[in-house]
Amino acid sequence: MTETTTGRNSGPITGCAAGVPFTALPPAGGADVPAPLVVTWHMMDAPRSDSAFAAALPLADVPAWRVHLGMPLVGRRPVEGAYEAALADPVLRYVDPVVRQATEEFLPALDALEDELPLSGGPIGIVGASLGGTVALNVVARVPVQVSAVALVNPAIRARTVVDIFTAAAGTSYEWDERAHAAADHLDFVAHAGLISGRRPAPAVLVVSGELDYPISRSDAGELMAALQAEYQDPARVRLSTIAGLDHPLAEQPGIEPAPQIPLAKVVDRVVSEWFRANL
Repeated sequence: MTETTTGRNSGPITGCAAGVPFTALPPAGGADVPAPLVVTWHMMDAPRSDSAFAAALPLADVPAWRVHLGMPLVGRRPVEGAYEAALADPVLRYVDPVVRQATEEFLPALDALEDELPLSGGPIGIVGASLGGTVALNVVARVPVQVSAVALVNPAIRARTVVDIFTAAAGTSYEWDERAHAAADHLDFVAHAGLISGRRPAPAVLVVSGELDYPISRSDAGELMAALQAEYQDPARVRLSTIAGLDHPLAEQPGIEPAPQIPLAKVVDRVVSEWFRANL
């Protein structure tokens, strides 16, 4: 791992872990203090980079290292024509490859981070927003890593919902084929909620849903909560929190560079921080 430090004892630490760009925020005690780990994946909307997400959702009140990982295609890994490819085929050229790559590179990045940062070990926390929420769900459902708590912010819970949002915005339709159906089935976490509730121990799951987020996404959030609560022995470990006035993004556009927290992002930050202080 290579890294560039900014305020090594208290400020953000930026670099790459096994090729994945990251922004790490040390715990309150400083960068030399061992602490638990919270990993995040940002939106493809604003904030759409690891550093911008760290500014929008710093989780400063959580006594942990908060390591914000960069998503493929955007931020410090932009790919020319990626947006056009997503419009042309939102499943096979956007959701599926982005989530698959981010999931596959997670464990190598985690190994590199464990070698470089003074982590205290034990289960980790996970945060995902929008398509980063799909990555977080896929990791907690299918990757062999201990996770104690999860927070999802305006998450993309079903790949088919992403297609519906894209096609509605573009005024087009999507030609589903066998490969696209299979990929979308794999990334339907209402259908696969049992992969999460079946973990031992099952992680505490918070879904933060903006009151003004896409209605179909809000419906998915409610269905995921119902599916998980039906399986959890302690329903209090699964919570849906609606944020009044919150649209889909968590930062002003374009959301690539770090920017001051918008007021509603501060509300999300507080809700997510309280969740991790109680469950990490």
